[in-house]
Amino acid sequence: MPKVLVSDKLSETAVQIFRDRGVEVDYLPDLGKDKDKLAAVIGQYDGLAIRSATKVTEKLLQNAANLKVIGRAGIGVDNVDIPAASKKGVIVMNTPFGNSVTTAEHAIAMMFAVARQLPEASASTHAGKWEKNRFMGVELFNKTLGVIGAGNIGSIVIDRALGLHMKVLAYDPFLSPERAKEIGVTKVELDELLGRADFITFHVPLTEKTKNILSREAIAKLKPGVRIINCARGGLVDEEALAEALKEGRVAGAAFDVFAVEPATESPLFNLPNVVVTPHLGASTTEAQENVALQVAEQMSDYLLTGAVQNALNMPSVTAEEAAVMGPWIKLAGHLGAFVGQMTDEPIKAINVLYDGVAATMNLNALNAAVIAGVMKATNPDVNMVSAPVMAKERGVQVATTTQDKAGVFEGYIKLTVVTDTRERSIAGTVFSDGKPRFIQIRGINIDAEVGQHMLYTRNKDVPGVIGALGMTLGDLGVNIANFTLGRSAQGNDAIAILYLDEPISDEALATLQKTGKFLQARRLQFEV
Repeated sequence: MPKVLVSDKLSETAVQIFRDRGVEVDYLPDLGKDKDKLAAVIGQYDGLAIRSATKVTEKLLQNAANLKVIGRAGIGVDNVDIPAASKKGVIVMNTPFGNSVTTAEHAIAMMFAVARQLPEASASTHAGKWEKNRFMGVELFNKTLGVIGAGNIGSIVIDRALGLHMKVLAYDPFLSPERAKEIGVTKVELDELLGRADFITFHVPLTEKTKNILSREAIAKLKPGVRIINCARGGLVDEEALAEALKEGRVAGAAFDVFAVEPATESPLFNLPNVVVTPHLGASTTEAQENVALQVAEQMSDYLLTGAVQNALNMPSVTAEEAAVMGPWIKLAGHLGAFVGQMTDEPIKAINVLYDGVAATMNLNALNAAVIAGVMKATNPDVNMVSAPVMAKERGVQVATTTQDKAGVFEGYIKLTVVTDTRERSIAGTVFSDGKPRFIQIRGINIDAEVGQHMLYTRNKDVPGVIGALGMTLGDLGVNIANFTLGRSAQGNDAIAILYLDEPISDEALATLQKTGKFLQARRLQFEV
């Protein structure tokens, strides 16, 4: 039974989901605040469910010997060292959709608040003043809203804005013309949006490309009297430059829920007229907190019990349905990689994978990850589908993928070729109707080999007597053969044999085979079956 630690405050209903699914769970909601105690116990767990209090650092991950998945209840994963988790082979998941409506509603609420100066008017009235003429607002009706980022949350904001009869411009490099038409927006470039919008709202993550997207230079391009709303991520806006524009009156107002440094105890935006600020409340509703907690419990349970991967930040997503269908193909991909990895003693420069027929219609990112993991395991047994692509990239290994329609007698197959400085080595395999992977081609020689845990591969010149010598030698050594497959390119040329053995063949037995002088190559192989 997999075991999960919940180290931050999470809904009791979410904790019960783990138990109902058959996952053992320890609910210790204050443990995440004590990094030393957390480090002392983390090695016991397969999964770690967190919110924002737990800091998953490289140092903590060094103690996480059994950890397979980290689930963040919420969107932000600033408290998780994702590169370190990837190298460790730990999947990092978040819940990007559980608080989407809540965050979008907060952006709309902030837009109303800054348009009508509600916080200031409320404070003034509470103070016993009646400054009706001081707080002159503007309507949202018929105004132009510029949305930077038209993804999940951005599209909900767009829907609400259209309901308010606003005109909506969207800047998003990934927004297709068809999708823009579907959601009812005009797709524009950033400079056009800055120059036309009466209100601008941000709904993008903080990346190298989006950091300071509203820079001092961009602020100079804004339409006079614009109002800026940021409920996405701190660091998207140059807060100091925006404060200057607010003081000068070029920008009429701003509403910020997020800041470059949080907790934000000071900011250039604080205490300015018509600036509304809240302490990162975008996801702070009862419904959202419950939703993300339930979602992370379901996602982690699915992965630990079925292998389904949802909303992972460092691993291709695989649905439960895909996991069921692709399971044998992922295993085949790993076997192909393992064969080539064990057969190759030189540094690998490139990994080329061809997917044919039904294999070409599957989740190729996941299959690629399995292939690369299989190759890399020969030199690093701890590598897995999460860490392998990272390792390959660090080593400068080029990975290329090709697909083709069904071409041959099989419904589909995978062919793997690795390239070194001196040679190329290839192997192909398929999955039969019984769900078992088979090797169907090695070195261009057609075969039909079942994959077993302990195997022996030999290569020889196609001359009489070799098969007999192989069988007799192994028999004399007490090696029992479970299955035996032969193949050759043409009479008198190279021939190969791949044997499925009951036990691993010893170094002494391999040496004895070589001494017969009949084999060009004899290699012991191990597979995870």
